[in-house]
Amino acid sequence: MSNYGLRIDIVTGFPKLLTSPLNESIIRQAKKKKLVQIKVHDLRNYTRDKHKTIDDTPYGGGAGMVLKPEPIFECIDDLKTKRNYDEIIYLSADGEQFKQKTANALSLKKNLILICGHYKGIDERIRTALVSKEISVGDYVLTGGELAALIVTDAVVRLIPGVLGDGESMLTDSFQEYLLDAPSYTRPPEFRGMKVPDVLLSGDHKLVEQWRQDQRLERTKQRRKDLLQ
Repeated sequence: MSNYGLRIDIVTGFPKLLTSPLNESIIRQAKKKKLVQIKVHDLRNYTRDKHKTIDDTPYGGGAGMVLKPEPIFECIDDLKTKRNYDEIIYLSADGEQFKQKTANALSLKKNLILICGHYKGIDERIRTALVSKEISVGDYVLTGGELAALIVTDAVVRLIPGVLGDGESMLTDSFQEYLLDAPSYTRPPEFRGMKVPDVLLSGDHKLVEQWRQDQRLERTKQRRKDLLQ
């Protein structure tokens, strides 16, 4: 049985796109603390095609290539023999929009699979038979789902208790309470004629907290009125 808090398996035809980001910064620290286990699976290891082909032209014609069902089914079938998965997620431009509440919910799971599409997408039979949730990171199209998988992974991992040195930090992140975050300042107190607001230097924690809440509301009104609704 795994001692990790969360396991994420990422299924991709382009594993090198994920190598560096998954071994740096907060994710690296989370892995070292054994708070998360992240495994990347190369689809080319799951195809019986002698040329390691994982895509083909779409039936009915049209531009682009489609990821074949065989390697994805083979990979996920193999993973499912080892553990039960809470969600099998496909990163797709037409999935539900990824929001902070989604990240919060996923951070409470034990085992997740992220499927990275590429080219024109994946064979629809994969979505029908295997996928339990589809996520879009925005209303735009990426070359593949690898970058989207990294966004989801990063947003989820940082929420795991013990990952961030200051657990309170994530509670005041933008979108946690449907508000944007307040402005932040650090030393020096004056730089090129620009001063840190006096309230932040006052030492009065109650006043500071009220200032930050006011700033969050004002910034949200100015930039994202839709969140207040």
